[in-house]
Amino acid sequence: MEKKDLDLKKLINFIRKLGGFGLLILVAFYFSTGIYTVGPDETALVTVFGKYQKEVGSGMSWNFPRPIGRVYKVKSTNVYREELGFRTVKQNQYQNVPNESLMLTKDENIVEIDLIMQYRIINIKKFLFNIKNPVQMIRSAGEASIRGVIGNAELTDILTTGKGQIQEETKIMIQELLDRYESGLMVVNVQLQDVQPPQQVRSAFRDVASAREDRIRYINEANGYSNDIIPKARGEAQKIINEALAFKEERINIAHGDTSRFLNLYEGYKMGEEANKTRLYLETLEKTLPNIEKIIIDSDVESNLINILGKGGL
Repeated sequence: MEKKDLDLKKLINFIRKLGGFGLLILVAFYFSTGIYTVGPDETALVTVFGKYQKEVGSGMSWNFPRPIGRVYKVKSTNVYREELGFRTVKQNQYQNVPNESLMLTKDENIVEIDLIMQYRIINIKKFLFNIKNPVQMIRSAGEASIRGVIGNAELTDILTTGKGQIQEETKIMIQELLDRYESGLMVVNVQLQDVQPPQQVRSAFRDVASAREDRIRYINEANGYSNDIIPKARGEAQKIINEALAFKEERINIAHGDTSRFLNLYEGYKMGEEANKTRLYLETLEKTLPNIEKIIIDSDVESNLINILGKGGL
């Protein structure tokens, strides 16, 4: 302590010896400490006496040194990541956080959720002045949002097909909370890292999931068999229908031909009706009275039949 006091006295004596010139050097040195550099991936916010002044992009700038002024630098292009339900201890090694991960579903089942949230800073002023602990805020917003979404979903959907919808709904709800508190943060992505039943009943749920997969496989196999058989049956049915239609057309054509022949015969018959009648009559007599002598009498002499018989013409 005595050495430090001695050094301070020496400095004061040196300044006194320099006089006004020394004071000027000190003032110049003080203001030179206000020079700062903003990186290409950063944005700086400048305050004077604690009041917001402006935002500064990448490059070299100057502001009043402390305690008059202050410069806050933020990685504005970075995408930050926060974990919910677990913590990364080191590469490929994680620690579960049960009080964050265990949640109740709509159908009153317990599910274990591990969530990753990615976000960016889009408004530095709001980010620096409106929120005190951004990490805690993003975790609290994420936990409140995911619990609300999971509470309106059933366990089967959460474990299978509903993950995408859950992620999207959670992202929207987190952003609404962040906007409500004017945090200056924007949610880039929300990802369900792991979704499982609690450890105590995990094996039973695996059996259920396996049975569900078998059910889907059997349905797919049945659909495959159906898709193979039905087209064949339809083809066979169409073949039979085509054959029936062809047979129908054939019979119709034959019937039309027979009708035409009959009509032609009928027309010929009409043209020689009497001759045909006589021919048919004689042919019938020949068939019905074989080996019997027959006398044919012309109708013109039918009235003289008695005279002929009386004269012994027969």
